Amino acid sequence: MAALTLDALTVKFGGLVAVDHLDLQVRDGELRCLLGPNGAGKSTTLDLICGKTQPTSGRILLGNQDITNLPEFKRARAGVGRKFQTPTVFKDLTVIENLEVGRSSEPGILTTLRVFRSPVRGRMKEVLGLVGLENEIRTRAENLSHGQMQWLEIAMLLMQDCRVILMDEPTAGMTVQETSQTASLLRELRGDHTMIVVEHDMTFVREIAETVTVMDQGALLSEGSIEAVEADPAVREAYLADTGDEAHA
Repeated sequence: MAALTLDALTVKFGGLVAVDHLDLQVRDGELRCLLGPNGAGKSTTLDLICGKTQPTSGRILLGNQDITNLPEFKRARAGVGRKFQTPTVFKDLTVIENLEVGRSSEPGILTTLRVFRSPVRGRMKEVLGLVGLENEIRTRAENLSHGQMQWLEIAMLLMQDCRVILMDEPTAGMTVQETSQTASLLRELRGDHTMIVVEHDMTFVREIAETVTVMDQGALLSEGSIEAVEADPAVREAYLADTGDEAHA
């Protein structure tokens, strides 16, 4: 079953067509990588899915639910989670406090204060182990490394039990070791969680990709396995060049 379907999704900003009749279907549990150079429409597509930007035409389906016209907060409650390039965590709170905020069904921080002393067990313990922060539960988020802060934000989305998780360049600013650990994390989550990952690091993409979608000028250029996409003459002409440069597909 499709976790997410984009049907002829289009958005125009004045005379600029940023996303052009984009058709995309992502299966439950699939990890889809969305590639393309700056201006291809990747981040705008994520904005459309999460509700930050409203489409000019087309539809967005979360499972069988049409969420095209839902406001951003209702899409989040329906199961769309967004991880931005710059981590959006509560830096003054500890790791466990951030997770408590993430799992709260009530908006705002103050409504979750009463549960900050909850024991670390069940889903929370599982998520801490997945992201490798089980030894940092009392550490304030501002004292985490950049990579750990990125993992904390992913953990908050996992606590929300998002059906679809959107990630915009999750390895930006990470060390080589942190990038490798992030690849392992996403492979671990694959199958249980549906993810769409926008990324420029092709080495990282090769480590995690099942299906790759390449965009060009807001439209679908190519789709398939990483091997098939890299061998596609249209992709090579547009992004890889004749030299076989793979740095920023």
